[in-house]
Amino acid sequence: MDHKEREPPMSSQVITANTEAAILARLIQARDSMSPDVAKYLLSIDFDADDTERMNLLAERAREGRLTVEEAAELDSYLHVGSLLSIMQSKARRHLKSDLAEPPRP
Repeated sequence: MDHKEREPPMSSQVITANTEAAILARLIQARDSMSPDVAKYLLSIDFDADDTERMNLLAERAREGRLTVEEAAELDSYLHVGSLLSIMQSKARRHLKSDLAEPPRP
C-alpha cells in the first residue's frame, strides 16, 4: 500500500445536503438585507484560542496522515463552520459597503 492509500480522505469543504451548517447557510443566503449592527456583529465573530489550537492540531495530524475517523469528522465540522462564517462575513462586508455607498435617506 503506498502513502496515498493510507491517507484519510480530505475534507470536501463543501456544505452538503441537510447538515446543520448547510441549513443555516441557506437561511442566511436567502436574506437580501442586513442591518449595520448585525453586519458588524457577524464581523466580530471568530474562533477562540482553544478552538484555533484544536484546529491546528487536527490539521497537523491530517498532514501527517494520522487522523482517526472521529478526528476527521471533527476537522470537517470545523471546516464547514469556518466556511459558513466566511460566507456570513463576506455578506456582512458587502452590506456595510453598500450602506456606505448609498446616500442617507431623508
